[in-house]
Amino acid sequence: MVSTALAALDSTIVSTAVPQIVGDLGGFPLFSWLFSGYLLAVTVTLPVYGKLSDTFGRKPVLLAGIALFVIGSLLCATAWNMPSLIAFRVVQGLGGGALTGTVQTVAADVYSLKDRPKIQAKLSTVWATSSVAGPTVGGLFAGYVDWRWIFLVNLPIGLVALALIVRHLHEPAVTRTARPGRALARIDWAGAVGIFATGSVLLAALVQGGVAWPWLSAPSLGFFAAAAVLGAATIAVERRAAEPIIPGWVWRRRPIVAVNLALGALGLLMVAPTVFVPTYAQSVLGLGPIAAGFVLSAMSLAWPISGALSNRVYTRVGFRGSGLIGMSMALVALLTFPFLPFPGSPWQPALVLLLLGAGLGLFQLPQIISVQSSVSWAERGTATASILFCRQIGQSVGAALFGAIANSVLASRLAHAPVPGLPDDLDSVSRALADPGALTAAGADYLRHAVDAATGHVFLFAACAAAASLLVMVFVAPRGSTLLQDEDDPAGRP
Repeated sequence: MVSTALAALDSTIVSTAVPQIVGDLGGFPLFSWLFSGYLLAVTVTLPVYGKLSDTFGRKPVLLAGIALFVIGSLLCATAWNMPSLIAFRVVQGLGGGALTGTVQTVAADVYSLKDRPKIQAKLSTVWATSSVAGPTVGGLFAGYVDWRWIFLVNLPIGLVALALIVRHLHEPAVTRTARPGRALARIDWAGAVGIFATGSVLLAALVQGGVAWPWLSAPSLGFFAAAAVLGAATIAVERRAAEPIIPGWVWRRRPIVAVNLALGALGLLMVAPTVFVPTYAQSVLGLGPIAAGFVLSAMSLAWPISGALSNRVYTRVGFRGSGLIGMSMALVALLTFPFLPFPGSPWQPALVLLLLGAGLGLFQLPQIISVQSSVSWAERGTATASILFCRQIGQSVGAALFGAIANSVLASRLAHAPVPGLPDDLDSVSRALADPGALTAAGADYLRHAVDAATGHVFLFAACAAAASLLVMVFVAPRGSTLLQDEDDPAGRP
């Protein structure tokens, strides 16, 4: 849980300190890579760490990930310009990839099927709490101390996590049966490099497309073409490898394929509330940043509570049934949001997000648990990493897709604006509405309607992703669950 807090806090603590960082180091055109570089490193290393944890055990991978994360944090605090800070954020992300996947795998190793929803819900609560606290802590450090402390604060947290894991995490003997030298020789290092390169190029194309260059420009098409070539080469390497990083059984077993596809759609639809609701709350409802955060926190509150109670659902209707119920609730919530009254009251979107969080809690945790419970210890790290990898890819695609949709709707609405000279993209609109003297009353009202329409379209497309996830659960997910018997449990628990 301390390791989870370490990764979650860092994912949001940097955002509020960006003005101070840019003011000190410069490099404003590059600052988005503070987040994109970290995301790239976390996403593309997930499959690699999953395979390593199945080969060497969870404990050494988790310790190495925390150590790398702490070293990256220390380096970030010593950055002398924006490129160096971005490079050190990538180092942080290389450690964060180990934290994100391995913690989930350890939870499945240590806890029985009955207790997994409770511990997964606690981990989700830690993540949600740390994510909400991150912007506040970052703002305090940046405003009253120095922005470098947003990275230095990771050091004591990381050291506590290291000490607790060294002392208290005891893995069963099966994790130490392979000789280190022989295990190292079996690792598919060519496949690891191929996955890293393919993922990096693809995510760079998604993150920068429509921002650094137009979607149909030569750089954008070149990046996607390079990702396709690298992907084909990686698949060829993985097929010939004795111990591939992403083995073929991940895509041959229906339970895992179904969850991978469904969680990819989940990652895509999650972008709608997490990215666009704060802008909607501030621009349309006229709330301040803290109040807007409370509107979004309704989802963060309902999600872990629903997840903790999900075992009472899937023990009655099965993992597939729980997923169908949860995603149906999410679909209703996503379809409701575009029809909220304008400008409305804050309790209305909060109520919709409460329903959305409850539905996603019933959906996500049972699906992860179903996959973890259907594989042996030696496959659990790889299976868990494949799920999280697909979810991360979905989030990256969602950020690019929904950003393009929102800006397209805004551009269409503002093309017929009654007031000339209005901004034409979401970020510029949000900044204009935050400055009371920048707009006339008619112009401000028109922009608020435009943001409301853009957010509504984003939620409608998010509803399409929820519908796709439902179709996967209906037609791809097996009706029955395959659970391994107790003798496959290396810890020998009843």
